[in-house]
Amino acid sequence: MITGEQMLIFMQGLQTLVCQFACLCVCLFTKGQAVHKGDPVLPSVHMCFPAGFGNLMQDVLWCFSQVKGTIDIGVTEADIISTVEFNHTGELLATGDKGGRVVIFQREQESKHQPHRRGEYNVYSTFQSHEPEFDYLKSLEIEEKINKIRWLPQQNAAYFLLSTNDKTVKLWKVSERDKRPEGYNLKDEDGRLRDPSMITMLRVPVLRPMDLMVEATPRRVFANAHTYHINSISVNSDYETYMSADDLRINLWNFEITNQSFNIVDIKPANMEELTEVITAAEFHPHHCNTFVYSSSKGTIRLCDMRTSALCDRHAKFFEEPEDPSNRSFFSEIISSISDVKFSHSGRYIMTRDYLTVKVWDLNMENRPIETYQVHDYLRSKLCSLYENDCIFDKFECVWNGSDSVIMTGSYNNFFRMFDRNTKRDVTLEASRENSKPRAILKPRKVCVGGKRRKDEISVDSLDFSKKILHTAWHPSENIIAVAATNNLYIFQDKVN
Repeated sequence: MITGEQMLIFMQGLQTLVCQFACLCVCLFTKGQAVHKGDPVLPSVHMCFPAGFGNLMQDVLWCFSQVKGTIDIGVTEADIISTVEFNHTGELLATGDKGGRVVIFQREQESKHQPHRRGEYNVYSTFQSHEPEFDYLKSLEIEEKINKIRWLPQQNAAYFLLSTNDKTVKLWKVSERDKRPEGYNLKDEDGRLRDPSMITMLRVPVLRPMDLMVEATPRRVFANAHTYHINSISVNSDYETYMSADDLRINLWNFEITNQSFNIVDIKPANMEELTEVITAAEFHPHHCNTFVYSSSKGTIRLCDMRTSALCDRHAKFFEEPEDPSNRSFFSEIISSISDVKFSHSGRYIMTRDYLTVKVWDLNMENRPIETYQVHDYLRSKLCSLYENDCIFDKFECVWNGSDSVIMTGSYNNFFRMFDRNTKRDVTLEASRENSKPRAILKPRKVCVGGKRRKDEISVDSLDFSKKILHTAWHPSENIIAVAATNNLYIFQDKVN
């Protein structure tokens, strides 16, 4: 039996709860800021994330951790890193190079005796993923270069990853073995068959300890499905399927079926002379297995829903920013081509990278990006020379941090840029062996466009365009980043006192 006093206390508590909820709603919907006049105000939601994902520019000091690779002046083409990827836990870091090799680094346990060596990454496994091939029907060489690596979530003791070159996707199993069987009846210790007439008694095989060995074995080979070069692979959130995209088509694969794929996007015209754009990147939504996006060389993004039809020739949403006529030039179409597209971890936003900018799009607003960050706008006056040396066609990638609050992408002169979405601050850092002392704090770099140059600035005319950061990766839950600079892999982490 509830007394009147108990009922009064309950009603007062309920009223307080309702008031707090109303105040929270008001805070959420009044802190958003309209991007352009007349745009709807977007809610600014503040969430709790792991330590280290606060205000990037105020709380985080980046310091050198490791560098992998040789310091030889003459770099061979095969040693140039072509892709970098953390697995879902961040314990493993995989790189692929132009020689078709995959190198996997494993994070070591932190040592109490060496606190400055905070979970360093050391080589775990190295294997040859792809070999050079020759298509005799088309008289075409197929490079062994690894274009992309994508990890699958770990389900057991083994690790699985996808790697692809221009034509073939492979599913690799990476597993450990620290025991070996001994005492076979039909084989001797060297593996040779024994004479059955010499077997006088049956033995029970036993497992003997051995030195730890990491094996990489190809479990599936997905080939002969792409006429053009594969530029993207993406694992679906159902973990049963993945897609591979080339210049004109996107195929959907099942991990268990290697001889058949489903064509879900085909933009090849009947007459190739009418071709006006190509597919540059594609990715699945992180949570909805029916949704994916792909970008084009025209600077557009299409979001498709596989529930509408088997062939997604009609997009569900079309993201495109109107071109400013005052900025129109001979290079406009080239620099507007999107080189990378990434869903945020929340699935609410899409990030794209073109030659000069990084843009963030809200899935609910198609007519313009909600955020635009200038990566190296000082190169706008250098587009003519960049076109002559083919640098204007470089394909830079971009990544989110674990909380989607910070964006990272690469530039020239081994510079890489970070943009804090909350404070709108940015920083330019450099991957260099000159700053490769343990725990050395990275100093922000600045590029001087013209006029008098300060001591700590570098002139835009002094930039080395042969040194470029095209591939980067961010640990899924910590402030640890991996930056590929030619044949070297730099690992940086936040400063901890």
